[in-house]
Amino acid sequence: MEKIGQFPHRRWNPLRQSWVLVSPHRTQRPWQGEVGQKAAPSEVAYDPQCYLCPGNQRAGGATNPAYEGIFSFVNDYSALLPDSPSVSELAASPLLVAGSARGLCKVLCFHPNHSLTLASMTRTQIRRVVDAWTQEYKELAGLDWIEYVQIFENRGAMMGASNPHPHGQIWATGFVPDEPAAETTAQREHLARTGHCLLCDYMTAESAAGERVIFENAHFVALVPWWATWPFEVLLVSRRHLGALPELSDDERDGLADVLKRLTTRFDNLFQTSFPYTMGFHQSPVGETAYPEWHFHAHFYPPLLRSATVRKFMVGFEMLGMPQRDITPEDAARQLRACSEEHSWRKAESQL
Repeated sequence: MEKIGQFPHRRWNPLRQSWVLVSPHRTQRPWQGEVGQKAAPSEVAYDPQCYLCPGNQRAGGATNPAYEGIFSFVNDYSALLPDSPSVSELAASPLLVAGSARGLCKVLCFHPNHSLTLASMTRTQIRRVVDAWTQEYKELAGLDWIEYVQIFENRGAMMGASNPHPHGQIWATGFVPDEPAAETTAQREHLARTGHCLLCDYMTAESAAGERVIFENAHFVALVPWWATWPFEVLLVSRRHLGALPELSDDERDGLADVLKRLTTRFDNLFQTSFPYTMGFHQSPVGETAYPEWHFHAHFYPPLLRSATVRKFMVGFEMLGMPQRDITPEDAARQLRACSEEHSWRKAESQL
């Protein structure tokens, strides 16, 4: 039987209950499409024009405090509002339906130093970010109308980040968004069918296979998932079965800071660039309902495909048919395993 990575095939994503098309032979095609700019990190610790730097005025008119650690605030241009009115159907048709969309959107600045990224921060600094994420989660989950807390980071202009200052976002919603809702269904069905956690079983399978695991520590595993859609997509999974950030022990918080540091550094070293990505934690919905099926994890979706300037586009068949990838997850994992966990292309920066 031919090795699966040598010819087109489909792979099943049990978390999303959908397929992805893998076409490994397409990496040989010539490229005459868009070539972007190589991303370079900022070289200044303070930018007077940056609306996230300490002491500067934001676009909405507020002035940031002269913060020396982590700083969070309600987004001046929030996509969701906590006082949105109740909405029902807009027309007398089951095909024209609207629903309420209340929410609270926050920005979390990871550090006052404008030039830093997670990859260039120390583990101690990242651990403070983990603690801040956890505290924000607790506070937002404590609001009686919130059903989900989505913590994420868009890194780099290629992923729509409007500012290079190290920061992420937290959107707390009065509903469960589509992606975690789909994962809730998949994990719940797997638990009902097998009596086991889906991601616990998946980690057992990946550990046995080995070829998609990039690295691991005592508390987390970093791997390119079997069903990865983006070329260098990575899944971070907690070893222990738990549902959300507040359940992490002190050692597990340290472990999360460690894997974030090591993974983002490998990303930077892959194409010798400040690597763009969207990253987000998927956690159990909040409220009084128990979610024993939920297993804490994070998704990294980087767009780069061949180099620091050539990205993967989700167009054509991907938009109209199904997701498709060119390099196999095994090859992506191999390339990331080969990357150093020390920055090999930029001078070590002084930490504040």
